[in-house]
Amino acid sequence: TIFWCLSVLSCHGQSCVDLPDRFTSYSEAISAIKNTDFKFTDKLPLYKSSWIVSASFYSCDDEAGYLVYETNKGNEYIHEKVPIEIWNSFKNAASSGSYYDHNIKGKFRLVPQ
Repeated sequence: TIFWCLSVLSCHGQSCVDLPDRFTSYSEAISAIKNTDFKFTDKLPLYKSSWIVSASFYSCDDEAGYLVYETNKGNEYIHEKVPIEIWNSFKNAASSGSYYDHNIKGKFRLVPQ
């Protein structure tokens, strides 16, 4: 009985170790991200952009991670290997949309749609 209880408690989500180095599709990436226990997660404060309606950051090592954001058109995107310093600057920028355009767009790999 004790073994069964320990097994159940450890099955909350997959480990960061189980994440692939690269994803081949958006659906593979979002499923893996939603089912992983990350060391660090954070969300963008509301109303920091006219076109980014939400954004989250997920990191296994407090150094780099996945930036997931949704636009006002309902599209969701994932950037891989974004440094946590970039996330913090993005999150604290007066306009997250402008910061994204100048410091993230085209610089960090987008997971294929």
